[in-house]
Amino acid sequence: MAELINTKLFKTIDAERQGTSAEEVVQHLREMIHNGELRPGDRLPSERDLAKLLGVSRPTLRVAICSLAAIGVLRSRQGAGTFVVKDEDPPSLDSGPLRLMASLRGFTSAEMFEARRALEMAVAGLAAERTTGEQLASIAEELAGMYASLEEPEQYLVHDMRFHQLIAAASGNRILTALMNMVATILLDVRSKTVKQAKDLRESAEMHQKIYRAIRDHDPEKARIAMRDHLVLAEKAQQSEAAETSNGMNDHKQ
Repeated sequence: MAELINTKLFKTIDAERQGTSAEEVVQHLREMIHNGELRPGDRLPSERDLAKLLGVSRPTLRVAICSLAAIGVLRSRQGAGTFVVKDEDPPSLDSGPLRLMASLRGFTSAEMFEARRALEMAVAGLAAERTTGEQLASIAEELAGMYASLEEPEQYLVHDMRFHQLIAAASGNRILTALMNMVATILLDVRSKTVKQAKDLRESAEMHQKIYRAIRDHDPEKARIAMRDHLVLAEKAQQSEAAETSNGMNDHKQ
């Protein structure tokens, strides 16, 4: 059983400034891993304690941990905690190079969503063919978490991301899973900055329920269609939230 890491290793992130982003938390934890302060198999402090140690909000920490889980750096185990992955865990792709390329080449949000749709539709179809009862139970748990957090957009986003990660795992294809998580992590970082403007999360939850039912029924075509419809809606929602956030910032400046 992994020993809880020495909490004195964790330092407050930029104590002089408010509003630390999830991306900064991700970078901070990655640096701790690169420096050997966090080692494979280490268990992180509880969410409450780690948020306090780093000087960030719990919703910000949740998004950061979800992002690191998406690229295979951290792994959460129900009832056990969050761990730095071990060498024998499945490989994943770092989203850093794609972020840099997106900045240099000016990749659009539409292009990113199109790539995500192509990957996640394939993943959903495979999950419908290959999912196990245990995997279905985990997916259903995250779906229930979405319905329970309809009034908490940031927490809803965490369950949303985990839902998609679990479907990817259920596909049984580690390459598609790594590619999907790489693209989805970038979109997650963008969404985390706008999700507070979300208007109707119930519609989103119902779309996820359709995906779950198709996978449960082992219907690959229905699963692919449900995933496509959901991601089309998600793209529109993110555009709307971004516009609301931008308008709010402009009003504040005036």
